[in-house]
Amino acid sequence: MSDALSASAQRAQAAVLAAGIEARVTEHETAARTSAQAAETLGCSVAEIAKSLVFRGAHSNEPVLVVASGEHRIDLAKLAALIGEPVHKPDAAYVRQVTGYAIGGIPPLGHARALPTLIDQSLLRFAKVYAAGGTPNAMFPVSPLELVRATAGRVVDIHEEAS
Repeated sequence: MSDALSASAQRAQAAVLAAGIEARVTEHETAARTSAQAAETLGCSVAEIAKSLVFRGAHSNEPVLVVASGEHRIDLAKLAALIGEPVHKPDAAYVRQVTGYAIGGIPPLGHARALPTLIDQSLLRFAKVYAAGGTPNAMFPVSPLELVRATAGRVVDIHEEAS
């Protein structure tokens, strides 16, 4: 773990503090592009990873941010019903354009533009979760309720049900 943060992690740290969250973004030696890698790096469960995913409205082309537990996949039919149109997974250039960050390191706040945010209700069962901090190896701890407040996120049931 390094004390000197990269530029992207510094931007994420500034956004965390500006949102009134008292947390420290830390960068680790190993990249954590997936929830499983992040959990292994942090020594927590995959369920405690708050992954930030950007989707794009099929008709409007507008982005929506979904923050969900690392243990779940997003139910695209539920997401479409919530935003009123089908959704697509955008390409990396679009994600970087609307968030200011590369896929794998997208924090849940502090984006290049304001994004409507949906937070999966399953995260609220934890006292603390870990979100990306601007790079694939940067993360920070946060209370799910603080995450809802800081992002003005709407808490919804958006994950696929286990079969």
